Amino acid sequence: MPGPIALAADHGGLDYKNRIAAMLRDAGYDVTDFGTHTANSTDYPDYAHEAAEAVSRGDAEFGIIVCGSGIGVSIVANKSHGVRAANCVTAQMAELAREHNHANVLTIGERLMTWDTARDIVQRFLATPASSDERHCRRVQKIHDLTETRALMRNEAP
Repeated sequence: MPGPIALAADHGGLDYKNRIAAMLRDAGYDVTDFGTHTANSTDYPDYAHEAAEAVSRGDAEFGIIVCGSGIGVSIVANKSHGVRAANCVTAQMAELAREHNHANVLTIGERLMTWDTARDIVQRFLATPASSDERHCRRVQKIHDLTETRALMRNEAP
């Protein structure tokens, strides 16, 4: 079973976030919920950033972030060092994101799928190991190197 999971959503993803949290806790996962906790309109970057930073720091092995489309939170999550966030709309996308891209953050859009689909995506994402195949590892390393190079060019810590 994977290590801790960082969970977050804005108001557009609150229902699925709460369902995902309950499902994961019932299955024995350690879940940290970064909010939101109300249906009031919120700004998704605030919550997505906190969950992604937990993954970046190593406080969580994986992140799952929900908003209306999954797009905005994916953009935000990918700003955090070492995060490879994938916005998935099918379970197969989630599997490939983990296997080929070593994604460590899953984003989904509550307005774009049924609960059954969202549940299947989360389960497949967490059940799929990252491939150790040389070609996938090489590509993931190139992604990592891009982030490191950008940080060095800006003279900042990654």
